[in-house]
Amino acid sequence: MEELISTIAKALVDHPNEVRVDKNEKHDEIYYTLNVHKDDVGKVIGKQGKIAKAIRTVVYAAGNQSAKRIFLEFND
Repeated sequence: MEELISTIAKALVDHPNEVRVDKNEKHDEIYYTLNVHKDDVGKVIGKQGKIAKAIRTVVYAAGNQSAKRIFLEFND
């Protein structure tokens, strides 16, 4: 899942070498945090959060078979 998030984000940003995805598991939940360069934050969030919502939709669909709930957060 980290590779999927990273691949999508790298296609959107100007600084793909600074894209990092962190994973944190708690009980039956998995939290992924997408970290990008401060100049690229707006590119992965998009106007009114539309790109962020689209990324979340793809990630949630890919993790639908998992028994754990998946969350995706965005940090700079």
